[in-house]
Amino acid sequence: MPKSKPPYPAEFRQQIIALARAGRTPAQLSREFGPSAQSISNWVAQSARDSGKPLPGKEGLATAEREELARLRRKLHQIEQERDILVKATAWFAARHHKTSTPSSDSWGASASPCCIMSWTSEHRLSSRE
Repeated sequence: MPKSKPPYPAEFRQQIIALARAGRTPAQLSREFGPSAQSISNWVAQSARDSGKPLPGKEGLATAEREELARLRRKLHQIEQERDILVKATAWFAARHHKTSTPSSDSWGASASPCCIMSWTSEHRLSSRE
């Protein structure tokens, strides 16, 4: 498998696109400047999409849309990983709580009455809002 080349500089690509729009064929430009004719055709088609006038049969996403899509996919992947971690942590804590609790007690202790628990949660809610 051939090694991939580093991308051509943006200024170089813009000059090739301008020459292609002036009437030179991708094959001529390829022989003269080095990039493959297919690469040049791709650059011209992407430039047309970016300007809002895609070539017939070459519809697709503009560069900005493509970048946004890639960013959103990365963000989605990150959020899915975070969700998976939280699901596993919840299951771990639930299993741990289940092992340590007995039918006669709960996490508040056997002596805590429902009134004490309600009072504590009300105070906690009020103090966290301030």
